[in-house]
Amino acid sequence: MVWTAFRMFGQRFGFLFRQQKGMNMKIANLFEEVQFSEKDPRAEPLHVDREGRAILFTLKAGQSIREHNAPSSPFFVVTLQGQGIFTGGDGVEHTCGPNTLLVFDAGENHSIRALGELVFLGILHGAPLAQK
Repeated sequence: MVWTAFRMFGQRFGFLFRQQKGMNMKIANLFEEVQFSEKDPRAEPLHVDREGRAILFTLKAGQSIREHNAPSSPFFVVTLQGQGIFTGGDGVEHTCGPNTLLVFDAGENHSIRALGELVFLGILHGAPLAQK
């Protein structure tokens, strides 16, 4: 049932999810039909279940995600495309580009500002409210 809902969600947002018969592995092409919004950053959930979630974020140059935190989970970020300024709980700004892993502790404040078109994957693990 969860997989059916996940597959339908992926089809709705243009992501290709494949599952081979008899296997539990799910596959998503992260760059297939990546979309940016002119007005605000986009956050497209790729996977959501009781264990956590994976979210694909896209920001155009100059867009930002204001300071916030994930109180119940560490937040893992993998930058995929472009460059952005990521600020953690210590207030220090770091310019990060493709292939960078950032780890924010549970409850750690963080913010993001795109220097160009920025694409990154955000992963929350062990988030008890991931289903909501």
